[in-house]
Amino acid sequence: MTVTIAEELLLLALSEDKGKLLINAATLDLALSGGILAELALAGRVTKDGKKLAVATPDPVGDRELDAALERIANDKARTPEWWVRKLQTDDLRDRLLTRLANTGVLARERTKALGIFTVTRWPELDSAVEADIRERMTAVLAGATPDPRTTALIALAKAAGLDRKAFPDAGKARVKELAKGDWVADAVARAIADMNAAVVVTTVT
Repeated sequence: MTVTIAEELLLLALSEDKGKLLINAATLDLALSGGILAELALAGRVTKDGKKLAVATPDPVGDRELDAALERIANDKARTPEWWVRKLQTDDLRDRLLTRLANTGVLARERTKALGIFTVTRWPELDSAVEADIRERMTAVLAGATPDPRTTALIALAKAAGLDRKAFPDAGKARVKELAKGDWVADAVARAIADMNAAVVVTTVT
C-alpha cells in the first residue's frame, strides 16, 4: 500500500510492539509537518525560492492531508519553510495520520487506563509489511545503494528529528550526514526543533 513520507516517519517513530513513541512528541510533530512539505516538494507542488517557500503549482495531489496543506500555503503570503514547519505542526496532524494508518489496517488502536484513571491510546503495529518495506529501502540506501529522492528525504527528516539513531542505530553517521546534506526541508525541521528546544531551556531557566 502507498503511505506518505509523514506516515513513514510516524511508523518509524513508533515501537512495533507497544506503539509508543521513540522520540519526543513535540519533536516528532515538527518532523511530521516537514514530511508534508517534503511530499509536496517531491510532487512538484512547492519549492524553495531564495529563503521563502514558493508554490510551483496549486494543483491538488489527490491526498486530503497534502491538499489541505498545499491550499493553506497557496493562500498565504510567501514565508520561510521553517515557518511552515511550525505552522503545520499540531497534535491533530499526528492523530489524523495515526487514524489513517489504523483505518487502513496498518496499526491497531488500543485504549487502556493508566493508573486506573487516565485513558491512554497506544498504536501497536497490525500489518508489519508496510514498515518492513520502509526499513528495507532505508537500510539499502544507508548501506550504500543508489538513493532515490523519497528515501533520501525520509532519511534526512529522520536525522533532523534524531530518529535515525533510534530506528537505525548501526547506520554510519557519515553516510546519514551525506544523504541529508542540502535537504532544505530537513534543514527547516532541524532549525524549528532547535528553536523549540532553546525556548524550553529559556522558560526553564527563567
